[in-house]
Amino acid sequence: MTRRLIRPRRWAPPAAPAGAGTGAFRIARRLPTGGSGPEDVVFDTAGRIVTGLADGRVVRIDPATGAVTEVGTTGGRPLGVEPCPDGSVLVCDHDRGLLRMAADGGVEVLVDRVDGEPLTFASNVVQGADGTIWFTTSTSRWTVDEHLGDMFEHSCTGRLVRRDPDGTVTTVLPGLKFANGLVLAPDGSHLLVAETSGYRVLRLWLTGPSAGRTEPLVENLPGFPDNMSLGSDGLLWVAVAAPRNALLDRLLPLPGLLRVLLWNVPQRIRPKATPVAWAMAFTLDGDPVHDLRSSDAGYDFVTAIAERDGTLVASGLHEDDVVVLERPAG
Repeated sequence: MTRRLIRPRRWAPPAAPAGAGTGAFRIARRLPTGGSGPEDVVFDTAGRIVTGLADGRVVRIDPATGAVTEVGTTGGRPLGVEPCPDGSVLVCDHDRGLLRMAADGGVEVLVDRVDGEPLTFASNVVQGADGTIWFTTSTSRWTVDEHLGDMFEHSCTGRLVRRDPDGTVTTVLPGLKFANGLVLAPDGSHLLVAETSGYRVLRLWLTGPSAGRTEPLVENLPGFPDNMSLGSDGLLWVAVAAPRNALLDRLLPLPGLLRVLLWNVPQRIRPKATPVAWAMAFTLDGDPVHDLRSSDAGYDFVTAIAERDGTLVASGLHEDDVVVLERPAG
């Protein structure tokens, strides 16, 4: 079957850094979700785990007992979630846009169009103290099931978008390399944005003399950064979905026809993600603290990680369970 045509853009990535990590990604317990595909995982103010599933449900999980409670159903495919103090949950729904799910399960569409076009592949979301909502869209060209197409194409159509309390929607950072995870600093001074296909995390200053300026916090990561969270330990935790692919890195700066040809060969020949369970942690100055990875964890393609009061949990787009990890030393 002929694949959808890609429109390659050339980019010269930096050489991938060497290194074997600082420890293992060790699973202490599994928490069944009652479904599949928990793409994001976040703690709410009560310490419960919130995640969205492939069947459209948003659920809460008690990390101590494993009890699962359904909040509601989006009618689409929930990706990033953000619990709010009033008990509602902001949801980036791949199919429906940016939603607010009330505590009783009712769903309100907050944004379904950006820059005059339907909003697709909304990825992650945070909310400021004043009610301003920030969210990412990963690509305007591909769906979540086709995300490898964007990796090959390097479309640079990701965005950081702001929704003001009055409902005004503004694209703040266009042209991102598969915009993904999003973290708001506790003092509201800056945002951190993961560029999955750019192998980096960006910082956008929101206040102070640098307001409006964007700078890299962490560059040249050894894998594809996905969702991120700020733990109660003060660390930026970053899920790494997969290691970088050496063949893809070599092809990116070359004429795009090579990627077009490779994209249309049988799937067994195309570059594949190496199965690994992987998460990293950094200070808010970008200094590395933890690099946890395992190829034998029985879990891979980790798309989210969160920490609260010493409990470290992770989830994966292709997994059924949320997992509680053994806490690394240090």
